[in-house]
Amino acid sequence: MTEQELGITERKEHNPGEWYAEVVRKAGLADYAPMGGFIVTRPRGYAIWERLKRHLDGWFKETGVDNAYFPMFIPESYLEREKDIVEGFDPEVAWVTHGGREELDERLAVRPTSESIIAPFISQWVRSHRDLPMRVNQWCSVVRWEATETKPFFRTKEFLWQEGHTAHATHEDAWAETMTRLGQYERLYEEVMAIPGMKGRKPEHDKFPGAHTTTTIEALMPDGKSVQAGTSHHLGTSFAEAFDITYTDEEETERTAHTTSWGLSWRALGALIMTHSDDQGLVVPPALAPTQVVVVPIWQEDTETAVTEYAADLAAELDERFRVEYDDRDGRNPGFKFNEHELHGVPLRIEVGPNEVEEDGATLVHRPDGENETADRDGIADAVEDALETVYAKLYAAAEENLTENVREAHGRGEILGTIGRHGGYVKTGWCGDEACEAEIKDEIAAEIVMLPMDRDEEPIHETCGVCGEAAVETAYFAKSY
Repeated sequence: MTEQELGITERKEHNPGEWYAEVVRKAGLADYAPMGGFIVTRPRGYAIWERLKRHLDGWFKETGVDNAYFPMFIPESYLEREKDIVEGFDPEVAWVTHGGREELDERLAVRPTSESIIAPFISQWVRSHRDLPMRVNQWCSVVRWEATETKPFFRTKEFLWQEGHTAHATHEDAWAETMTRLGQYERLYEEVMAIPGMKGRKPEHDKFPGAHTTTTIEALMPDGKSVQAGTSHHLGTSFAEAFDITYTDEEETERTAHTTSWGLSWRALGALIMTHSDDQGLVVPPALAPTQVVVVPIWQEDTETAVTEYAADLAAELDERFRVEYDDRDGRNPGFKFNEHELHGVPLRIEVGPNEVEEDGATLVHRPDGENETADRDGIADAVEDALETVYAKLYAAAEENLTENVREAHGRGEILGTIGRHGGYVKTGWCGDEACEAEIKDEIAAEIVMLPMDRDEEPIHETCGVCGEAAVETAYFAKSY
């Protein structure tokens, strides 16, 4: 990539859509596939996904979840056993009708989600209360044939995700499971991705098909749109009844199990890119960065040996504790290297020149804002640790400020539309519970109810619905969303 090709030409503030696409491409995260609606994930993009996955997968296993893998094809008869899921996903299902040259006796759905193929096996594996809780998760891809305009990671026909599926003895146990997984998604966004999330639940008309309750983590992007960051569904007994997931209790009485499902997709990568990156390129929190630290030696001919030996030794020491790249490439000047590593989102750059060698130190430059600090060579690893923690804190603080400043109250149709139109972000208002009131706002300005408070008994923010004026039963958060 030449100097000219290296730079981001679009501006995040003025044209976030084109800017985002340019960052994804130039930072080496993804390319567009020849089939519309699909992408090719490049090594740097996939490395970030792997690190995200490692955090989440570890937490799952610490809380009793086992990984498994189920077929990507689901017989049509299996899908039809739960009518709500069929109705909910039917427009998005991709179907396989032939195997080779032979027409199949039964169509196979390319999984849009896997309840219908996982539940029948949980039914076989659960016999007694001793088998509960049953917890399985799979990391896989799913296909939903609904994306028209591809936005890498945010909206594609095929996407990577994890989907967990569990069975429990009681409604209360299933609800506890639902909240455990939602809490883990919140932890991932806040502790690892440096993005504050808002926990809530979806309105009845926007629940997962067949679910008792759908809970969500919502994250606000700098362009004022909300991202459904992860969802955790209390499915009640609907899937258990459809797929005969029953168990015998301590009195040998047959009972119907209560099930959950929960998932987080690579939409999280889209949220990460959109939230933190800037007009210089990708910005990645230290926990997820493929390279956390880059060491760049800066020398003239008479200082080359001293500088490169010092810098290489420093990089080798840090490599024992961090993910480090030592960039001593010939043919690239320091300015090019700085720009390239900024484009690729390396959180911390260490510059080593003759002055650093002479003073037995190093210059540390933070990726988010270019702030630099000097550190002594002795204790450099601890200084780098502190600097990476500072980088995380800066990213989180900026994202938190964006969220705090962009949650507003509004009451009355005109005020709701005007507030979203001018500012974006979340608008809180009273809601009567009628989907038609959401549709009225959605038709006018493409904003919808993204979340309701988690507590169903919480008093609404206004006594009347902000749209129709009837008695309010909920506080609704309206926003445009990805």
